[in-house]
Amino acid sequence: MAKKPTVPFTGTKEQEEALLKVIAELKDTKGALMPIMQKAQDIYGYLPYEVQKIISDNTGIPIEKIYGVATFYAQFALQPKGKYRISVCLGTACYVKGSGKVYEKLQSVLGLKEGECTPDGKFSLESCRCVGACGLAPVMMINEDVHGRLLPDDVDKILAQYQ
Repeated sequence: MAKKPTVPFTGTKEQEEALLKVIAELKDTKGALMPIMQKAQDIYGYLPYEVQKIISDNTGIPIEKIYGVATFYAQFALQPKGKYRISVCLGTACYVKGSGKVYEKLQSVLGLKEGECTPDGKFSLESCRCVGACGLAPVMMINEDVHGRLLPDDVDKILAQYQ
């Protein structure tokens, strides 16, 4: 089904109880799967296999269908987000000024692919199409911090600020 997660699942009993309560409230409602999955992601921050299994076991909906919904809609994440969420703009203005090379350097340094999180939960990496800072191209954001006019050689120094 899904690839092996980079961060082990660490759900709590309280989170599971909250999810079971949501499922009990919604499972007999027509079209309940999406609202259940949205609430589950609110509770856990993402939808790992273990959470999908709880939903499946308690609704009777096949896990394959849940996984299909989770991978079809961009609002759902199968991997956790890191403490520091890195988003590199690959929109036209940034890309023509070298954001692709910055993104490749981040992938190499962090050992991540799109949407993954480091095993320690510190960094996650994703690309986006525009952050609205084209005048600073190429741009990346780490949480709410904007870093612009980047070169691949800037990556190590910037990441060190978040260590």
